[in-house]
Amino acid sequence: MRKNNGTLNPALSRVISETGHTDEIVITDAGLPIPASVERIDFALKPGTPGFLEVLDVVLNEMEVEGVVLAREVQDQSPAMFSEIKSRFDELGIALQLIPHTEFKERTKGARAAVRSGETTSYANVILQAGVVY
Repeated sequence: MRKNNGTLNPALSRVISETGHTDEIVITDAGLPIPASVERIDFALKPGTPGFLEVLDVVLNEMEVEGVVLAREVQDQSPAMFSEIKSRFDELGIALQLIPHTEFKERTKGARAAVRSGETTSYANVILQAGVVY
């Protein structure tokens, strides 16, 4: 068993381990369409479980991140969620890139994987760009 401080899920552990510099992983709410060409790691059990922030925190515990992309709409449609997301990356010193939701969905087509939560808050989605640990 892999000893770590994050996930016991083998698919998520594998994807994070295989991720190279600048590869992207999407953490999604329950409703974001995931392109058929992108590996889906689905944690959704029921509406709200697990929550987006819980899944995001597990991934951030395991993955070196150098860039973050969000749909611009999250600021107005889900300000509390935006604040929670922003605070995590402010602590890491990573600036957020905000783009229109239609562009966000298009960009997910190039992701290594999409990790789906049970979150039902609108626009609770991020694209994480992998950094390097050395």
